[in-house]
Amino acid sequence: MRIKPPAAAQKEPTIALINIVFLMLIFFMIAGTLAVPLDKDVTLIEAKNLERREPPDALVVHADGRLTLRGEVLADAAAYAAVLSDDEREAVRIVPDRDLPARDLVKLGNALRAAGAKRVLLVSERALQ
Repeated sequence: MRIKPPAAAQKEPTIALINIVFLMLIFFMIAGTLAVPLDKDVTLIEAKNLERREPPDALVVHADGRLTLRGEVLADAAAYAAVLSDDEREAVRIVPDRDLPARDLVKLGNALRAAGAKRVLLVSERALQ
């Protein structure tokens, strides 16, 4: 009859786990963005109760493709560019409707560029919640 030796006690791999956690900590510290905390005296503004309206110099594009500027209907992008000064043509702002097809928005951007706009900026809503 053979006697079995007692089972060798298995060592727990705690050192290996500690090393992995430490390496992950170093990785996330390097890969993550560390931001400087704000001063305690600074109070940020709240934007959730602001009145929503387009900038006064922006061209509004409705879902049906209609163009308006300050409530007035415009015929096309060239009519909008005609009322702009050379300085205002550096950066033209448009406020597109959410339901406006993307192809129409691209056509409008190209038409504004052809009419003399250097840059076309889209004004959009940003959820700050």
